[in-house]
Amino acid sequence: MTAPEGAIRARRRLTNKLIAAHEAARLKPFLAPDVRLIPGDGGLILGADAVVEAFAAQFRDPDFITYVRNTEAIELDGRGERASESGRWAAQWKSGEMSGTYLACWRKVIGQWVIESELFVTLRS
Repeated sequence: MTAPEGAIRARRRLTNKLIAAHEAARLKPFLAPDVRLIPGDGGLILGADAVVEAFAAQFRDPDFITYVRNTEAIELDGRGERASESGRWAAQWKSGEMSGTYLACWRKVIGQWVIESELFVTLRS
């Protein structure tokens, strides 16, 4: 495993832990300020503040348990400044589960990997 790949996998594990702990505000350092997120319903969430608020809203739902993203592959660009992460995601509520695939674009900013964009496709609900 290359150093950037290991760093991205570690950051993904940390985001999973923060989501499991329902700590929305602590997700912000993992997001580019202009992050773009397309959730499983096909909507669009623009900007780190809006993404953090979307998580906070989910966390306020007493039925919500967690989201988990499981990385399957990471590919780096030639300069080592951008990376694509793909894998599978799952969400749990007390009343049921959803799951699907995702693709995340990471970029290196001042030595740290942040999420530039994410696309989630719901395949099971």
